[in-house]
Amino acid sequence: MKENKSLFKDVYAIIPLVISGLLFIGVAFLLKQRVVKSPDFILKLEEILPVFLSISGFLAGIIVMYLAFTAANMKKSRATAIDTLSSVTKKMHDFRRIIDLLMNSKMWMPGLTEYIDEEFAGLNFFDVKEFYKGRSKLAIEFLQENHPFQDTENLYLELKSLMLLNLKQKHLPDTISFPKMYNKEIVSKWIEHKCGSGLWYFFGYKYGHYKENLKYEAVFERHQEKIIALALSIDSQLFDDSTFNEVFLAKLGEHMSNEVMPRLLHYQDQTDKKMPVLLRYLYLVFLSLIICGVILPLSYLLLSLPIIILILSFSFVISVLFFLTISFYQFMIKEVNS
Repeated sequence: MKENKSLFKDVYAIIPLVISGLLFIGVAFLLKQRVVKSPDFILKLEEILPVFLSISGFLAGIIVMYLAFTAANMKKSRATAIDTLSSVTKKMHDFRRIIDLLMNSKMWMPGLTEYIDEEFAGLNFFDVKEFYKGRSKLAIEFLQENHPFQDTENLYLELKSLMLLNLKQKHLPDTISFPKMYNKEIVSKWIEHKCGSGLWYFFGYKYGHYKENLKYEAVFERHQEKIIALALSIDSQLFDDSTFNEVFLAKLGEHMSNEVMPRLLHYQDQTDKKMPVLLRYLYLVFLSLIICGVILPLSYLLLSLPIIILILSFSFVISVLFFLTISFYQFMIKEVNS
């Protein structure tokens, strides 16, 4: 069914081009016939040539002004997106600094970090969440374990995934690194599997069940203060007057998962956004009008070229204007909905 719909869309998109091509052939044939039957018809074509040049030049001028205006707006929007992306990226840096402090703290059950980092070295959170795809035997072995750490190993794996910088990376580096721009694939995975929301789940929604297994009080006091300072740099209003406790950690995880990471991906897409199809379409129309509606007729006048040049010029511009008329709405709707 989807293939049929796709085929219909492709055929529907080609129809205006086919009709315009047939119109070009038809108009060129009729004009040539008129010239053959009545040589005086050449004089009529030359009489309306100034009007033809004016129409082509006027339309080309409008299109080029629109292209220039849109390009300037796109440049401004992209610059704004880059500035915002830089700010959001810094928030992600600060969050990963917090995660690094939590992962290397003593809040975990004894032996948990060795269990994950040594016995299940190379396993990551994405493999576990996507075990059903059968890509990782290690993930299946992990899920078949008795979970000796009361499921808190899942939180450790989730936090560990936030320290990765690409999907191929299996082991954490000795020192944390902060890229200028995060890999879109890894950010998409963080969002897909709601990485960070584990803090809300374990320290908020289910904290009563896990409070004996996650001792956030064991985090060094100087690290607690540093974590609070980093959280304030992420959002000074949200974390104003916060103290280092389970409520703070749950709020931090929820904010990062629901707000910051989606914004990070959004502004990455904005900065990577290419020229819209509509602008490329209008540029081709502009180019066609300049070449066939201005340059060729002027060359006919200045260089005394054969009348066939004028016939082709008239025919092509008429077919281009017709194509623009019947397809512009379709292109515009597609662009708005993209």
